[in-house]
Amino acid sequence: MIGPPSLLALHAGVSPLELEACVMRALAEDLGRAGDVTSAATIPDSSQAHARMVARAGGVIAGLALAEAAFRKLSPELEIRGVVHDGASVETGQELMHVCGFARPILAAERVALNFVGHLSGVATATAAFVQRIAHTSARMTCTRKTTPGLRTLEKYAVRCGGGFNHRFGLDDAILIKDNHIAIAGGVAAALARARSIAGHLVKIEIEVDTLDQLHEVLEAGGADVVLLDNMEVAALRRAVAITGGRLTTEASGGVTLDTVAAIAETGVDYISSGWMTHSAPQLDVALDVTV
Repeated sequence: MIGPPSLLALHAGVSPLELEACVMRALAEDLGRAGDVTSAATIPDSSQAHARMVARAGGVIAGLALAEAAFRKLSPELEIRGVVHDGASVETGQELMHVCGFARPILAAERVALNFVGHLSGVATATAAFVQRIAHTSARMTCTRKTTPGLRTLEKYAVRCGGGFNHRFGLDDAILIKDNHIAIAGGVAAALARARSIAGHLVKIEIEVDTLDQLHEVLEAGGADVVLLDNMEVAALRRAVAITGGRLTTEASGGVTLDTVAAIAETGVDYISSGWMTHSAPQLDVALDVTV
């Protein structure tokens, strides 16, 4: 077992079991059957090195605990010192972590460590950009299930590092009735009635609408906790918030970009969901500079 990494000062944690599983999958993928044959062929096994992880661009950092876990899995004796914590905003050239010890395991874990930090910091940075655009409102940014297969928990963690909030983690932790469910169930009222009849008292029910007429149906039927206002223009969103009158939590989704998010938030919706933060956020450029 990896054990609790010293850098895992997460403001909302990732399970140690999930962390280990993700790190082990990534290391197994990269090291394959024979391990790092290049380092084994060129570097004596007793060689020592000092490595500095550095941000090559400004952004919000996430994933340092995974980087540390990758290094420690290959060499528990490595000396690792964090310079910043996840959730920190950094500038170009900022040092993130120091790693000292045997050179071979440092080089063998390098790409896995950088992949985690670069990808997750990209998600955190993208989230922070959205959060900054709506800071003058009470709306909250939330992610979706549009995540990289196998990395959902980590990407949702990165969203939190960037100041965002999480939507449901999977199909099993909340009921979200979408257009296809409504069509098959026989309408809004039928779908809500059936959902409410089987939902436990701690299970939230959200239903998607794309017209104000559907919103009226939801309010008349009752049974929902949250309404997802899908792909509505700003004027329609504003009207939907007024019609709802605080009876349901409101969430806007669809067409959310950095250029549109402020206007959407200003309609008074409670949440704004975006898949872009996880499925299209660019990597943050990070590097490992090694000296001997």
